[in-house]
Amino acid sequence: MAAETKQSCYEGSSVQSFQFYLEHSGEHKAILQCVQDVLPGEFKRIGAEKSSLDILGVGSGGGEVDVQILTLLQSTFPAVPITADIVEGSSPLTDNFKALVAKTTNLQKVPFVWHIMNSEDYEKQVKAKGDMKRFDFIHMIQMIYYVDNLANTIKFYHSLLKKNGRLMIIIEAGNAGWDTLWKTYKKELCVDAITEYRSSADVIACLKSQGLKYEEHAILNTFDITECFNPSSQTGERLLNFMTAKDHFYQSFTPEIRAGMLDLLRNKCSTEKDGRVMFNSNLSCILVHA
Repeated sequence: MAAETKQSCYEGSSVQSFQFYLEHSGEHKAILQCVQDVLPGEFKRIGAEKSSLDILGVGSGGGEVDVQILTLLQSTFPAVPITADIVEGSSPLTDNFKALVAKTTNLQKVPFVWHIMNSEDYEKQVKAKGDMKRFDFIHMIQMIYYVDNLANTIKFYHSLLKKNGRLMIIIEAGNAGWDTLWKTYKKELCVDAITEYRSSADVIACLKSQGLKYEEHAILNTFDITECFNPSSQTGERLLNFMTAKDHFYQSFTPEIRAGMLDLLRNKCSTEKDGRVMFNSNLSCILVHA
């Protein structure tokens, strides 16, 4: 893929790869559990004495988590009108999201504004228009890897928060499996859509440097990668493709690099349980105060 068409969202074969990963990793389930545990109390604080609530989802994918967040917000404030703006660069995933909204009865009265573009283009558009819509709650779930400049992105979205608002960033935890894999093999992996791998540690360092107040909640998750060590397993190869952001894991790296990655995955990124290799895919939910 040419540098000037840098991919910043899921397109083509990567959409299927992403959906396959979600089915196997339990990641959305872990994120939704965190949302159910953490957000009701946050929403009560955010929405206190407000006559309307405006939500912004950035990199919302197929909308599975957004729909739950909006439903939760509605149940906390059933009489308060809610608007939802969605920034997502992938047309197929946006179509999935729209189909999900159409099936979710309680959301049919919520006005959605769809921005089918990446985060940087949305930022440019908002700054060019000059009339910034502000939001009570902004969430960026598993998308901060794709932005060009972490500090600028956080600064921009934080500037869109209304009084008492919150910016929620969900990202892979520092020193968990993804962080270990991508930072060890940075040279081989950070070459396409993700040019600089980031974990919760990088986000927190950035928040501290900007003097922003935040709190962090751990999201514990593991998933079974045993099949990744069987070269003839299609499931294993598809997981490896997603985990390394390649279409073909076995063709993309030299035998030495492949062997090194598999050794790292087994011994540094995972634990063995009942003869299965369980990858540490812990995440972090960071809530940044307005």
